[in-house]
Amino acid sequence: MIGGGLGTSLDSDPRQKIGCLRRVPLGAFPRSELPQTLFMELKMAKYGKKASEKVETAMHERKKGTLKSGKSGKKVKSRKQAIAIGLSQARREGAKVPPKKSSSKK
Repeated sequence: MIGGGLGTSLDSDPRQKIGCLRRVPLGAFPRSELPQTLFMELKMAKYGKKASEKVETAMHERKKGTLKSGKSGKKVKSRKQAIAIGLSQARREGAKVPPKKSSSKK
């Protein structure tokens, strides 16, 4: 045999391997034996372009020292706080941003 065994036709082209496995129920194989490409999926973007721009401007303002927090008007020093301010500005303008996580009530 030139190919070196029984499974060489499937080993040469990963698309054939995945096509073969799609016909078989996923429960038939342990997850560790399935090819990784089978679990990769295209996902929609969580944040829109406008949201990205708002966060970028907030970060630049923070670096310059001109970014102020809402009520108190204090200078923002935290990177996370600057990102949160940028996202909330984007939300107000109607950009594609996931809703703010609410705190759990006990």
